Amino acid sequence: MKKLTVNVGDKYDILIEKGIIKNCGNYIKEITNAKKVVIISDSNVSKIYLDVVQNSIKENGFEVFSYIFPAGESSKTTSTVISMVEFLADNELTREDIVVALGGGVCGDMAGFASAIYLRGIKFVQIPTSLLAQIDSSVGGKTAVDLPQGKNLCGAFHQPALVLIDSDVLETLPDHYFSDGMAEAIKYGCIKSKSLFERIENENAKDFIEDLIFECVDIKRIVVENDEKEMGERALLNFGHTAGHSIEKLYNFEGISHGEAVGIGMVMITEACEKHNLTEKSTSSRIAKVLEKYNLKTKDSHSVKEIVDFMSSDKKRTGKGIKFIMLNSVGDSFIKLVEYKEMYDLFGVLNEQSYN
Repeated sequence: MKKLTVNVGDKYDILIEKGIIKNCGNYIKEITNAKKVVIISDSNVSKIYLDVVQNSIKENGFEVFSYIFPAGESSKTTSTVISMVEFLADNELTREDIVVALGGGVCGDMAGFASAIYLRGIKFVQIPTSLLAQIDSSVGGKTAVDLPQGKNLCGAFHQPALVLIDSDVLETLPDHYFSDGMAEAIKYGCIKSKSLFERIENENAKDFIEDLIFECVDIKRIVVENDEKEMGERALLNFGHTAGHSIEKLYNFEGISHGEAVGIGMVMITEACEKHNLTEKSTSSRIAKVLEKYNLKTKDSHSVKEIVDFMSSDKKRTGKGIKFIMLNSVGDSFIKLVEYKEMYDLFGVLNEQSYN
């Protein structure tokens, strides 16, 4: 077993081990005095893993309830979270009881947010079942839902009490979802680890998957410990996400995955920075080649201007502009505030809007 401890709030452990999902109840019992557990999962993951998780938790003496929602980003709404909170209330969970998020990033985001707002905050455990959730969204305490105005605009920082990562579950993932997670792994290499990027570039990620999960999570752990509420360094984790979120919104959060959109966003910002001599030449083509290796997109059918137009609604905006994450080179990133009036110039498109 590999173990990492995130030293924020009450601090919590991340346990990485093949087959750990079958014994999840043992580890949950160690971190709570709860009598009731609500498992929140989606309609796809629950068919495969709900019985396994439910049985392990029941064997450890808990009363177990399950809330299942339709799989997909389209469920990630305020109404779904309120339905979850009402389910917790209907089953009379107390502040001592606990929620288990069993699923990918959408599930973790919503279950975590429901836990954050029910009774002003109860504990929750992350059991991520997608690569994207295992290496990124399950760690760090960001919970949220989408609004019509943009992605993840309604949420809270609420750290999990425990994260259990089982790489065996990735074997049941369709290839597309593995690729989706690889976009975030590539992101970690771009912003913090040239050696990780080169390994992803030169080897097959599936051949060193546990090492990959561990290194990505360790990078995130360090960043979160330094900046839990994203007032500084943590913003680096958003590399590719400003354009990526705009692309997702243009598709109304359907028809393109988060990883695909972020991959396009990474190429888009890096190409722009190369033109302005902010990034080492050929970095964008290098990133694009690695994305293509893992069957990820590097371009979108929407125009650059359409994507830039939507950026002003991104949650990383400030009163003056947007904090973009840029690369000096692979493994070396920085944050740059770009004023709204300069944003179109950065991406080489005509600004037909006024930001006076």
